[in-house]
Amino acid sequence: MLLLPAIDLREGRCVRLLRGNFSTATSYSSDPVACARSFARDGARWIHIVDLDAAEGKGRDNLEVIRLIRAAVSCSLQVGGGVRSADQAARLLALGVQRVVLGTVLIKSPADVAAWVKTHGPRFAAGVDAANGSVRVAGWTEDAGRKDTEVTAGLAAVGIRWLVYTNIDRDGTLSGPDIPRTNAAARAAGLPTILSGGIGSENHVQQVAELKDPLVAGVILGKALYEGRVDLARLISRFPQDEGSSWDS
Repeated sequence: MLLLPAIDLREGRCVRLLRGNFSTATSYSSDPVACARSFARDGARWIHIVDLDAAEGKGRDNLEVIRLIRAAVSCSLQVGGGVRSADQAARLLALGVQRVVLGTVLIKSPADVAAWVKTHGPRFAAGVDAANGSVRVAGWTEDAGRKDTEVTAGLAAVGIRWLVYTNIDRDGTLSGPDIPRTNAAARAAGLPTILSGGIGSENHVQQVAELKDPLVAGVILGKALYEGRVDLARLISRFPQDEGSSWDS
């Protein structure tokens, strides 16, 4: 099972939000590059990066920090947050990012996403964020008026090959993952899926490993890492990060 440590960027710092609320940001490190190097030393093969400034849509981004992370580690990088135009997607791919995670644009402009896939190839994952099964967009501030399984069922039609599913109600709470809802979203999509939100202990990771649908390829580790509730190196020794998983294909 793949373990993806997360780096959420705001004003160049590593932060974590509670249930996606920007006013709850807690800063954990002023050196995201050092965090990435630490994750790489512990054996991570993928790092999940979210540009919260870009997601907030107020004209700021963390492209320079992402560039520095890319230069510092050999891990594969997947980056999301505020990617709503062809230019934004192209700039991230030009930095050497392996995969770009798309959210709002998939809901509002799926034809645009299909065009990006034709231009750049299969380099995009869907980031579907939901509360009580209802998808939210625009940095989690707007209700899209659609169910998560309805959205995920249509992803393959626009050329999306991977899914990152986040239960917003669990995100940053350390209260445990929503395995049933993630399984349902994965089955509706028929795509390799990463669970995000709620991981607060190594036992939670074990629960995912035992109860996940075969399509669920792994989990994102965020606040639990930064607060020392999980040890990445020890987890990787339990769940070897062998190449060739469905997330790599």
